[in-house]
Amino acid sequence: MGSTNMSYLNLKTVILIGIPGLEHVQFWIGFPFLGVCLLALLGNIFLLIIIATERSLHQPMYIFLAVLAATDLGLCVAIAPKMLAIFWFGSCSMSFDACLTQLFFIHALQGTESGILLAMAFDRYVAICDPLRHTSILTPVFLIQMVLMVAIWAMVLVGILPILLKGLQLFQSVIIAHSYCEHMAVVKLAAEDVHINKSYGLFVAFAILGFDMIFVFISFILIFQAVFHLPHKAARLKAFHTCTSHIAIFLEFYILAFFSFFSHRFGHISPYAHILLSTIYLLVPPALNPIVYGVKTKEIRRRVAHLVF
Repeated sequence: MGSTNMSYLNLKTVILIGIPGLEHVQFWIGFPFLGVCLLALLGNIFLLIIIATERSLHQPMYIFLAVLAATDLGLCVAIAPKMLAIFWFGSCSMSFDACLTQLFFIHALQGTESGILLAMAFDRYVAICDPLRHTSILTPVFLIQMVLMVAIWAMVLVGILPILLKGLQLFQSVIIAHSYCEHMAVVKLAAEDVHINKSYGLFVAFAILGFDMIFVFISFILIFQAVFHLPHKAARLKAFHTCTSHIAIFLEFYILAFFSFFSHRFGHISPYAHILLSTIYLLVPPALNPIVYGVKTKEIRRRVAHLVF
């Protein structure tokens, strides 16, 4: 190994370059991302206030929605400040430990969001397929247990990623071609065998996103079967209407998630396209979720109008 690599034996600092190939315009790219972040922050804060203060929304679906809003806020806080500092002020350096911390929170919050979407699908399944037992199944204690299980599952699985990265000793570069610390982008810095890191990263993705997506899909198949067996058209439309916002959020989250995941590992798209896509995947759903649920929920619309006007 050459001397240039020897200086990276003990990695202390990394350099995030933002969007490779678009460095000359990323100052301007920061403004739409700022708008998306502000929309996400305001929308999810409003959503949390409304759900906390409106007693009619103290139901399982809205409790899960509040947890989703808190998760979305966490994602924005974990990503946006450093990304915008890179775009606007050229603040590209970051300690390796801070990078691993950011990596942990981003991926753990992603996993938690996926698990909460599965919990929301389960709530809709019980509400439509077994409505008489809905309140007896989804008790407050069960809701707390489910949320804790989702969060702990994501944190334990994701927590091993930075531990494995911390165990690497040889690095060929300190430059991360990304706007935030993403697992595979950091793995690519290594100048030693990283098969364990890559394999475990794939395992985490499928254990969280793959598992959740399969069961969300099964839940909605069962829901649609139950809806189409309802005797009256009005009842079918009402039941289907309660699921439309969930379907929109699920499709938005999982399509973007898997496209970003597979393009990074197996695709041949340009680096700037992948980074833009992965950033959109992390920041756009938090901005859209409050809008989708706000538009579809009368109580939320009414409370927003009361708070604003």
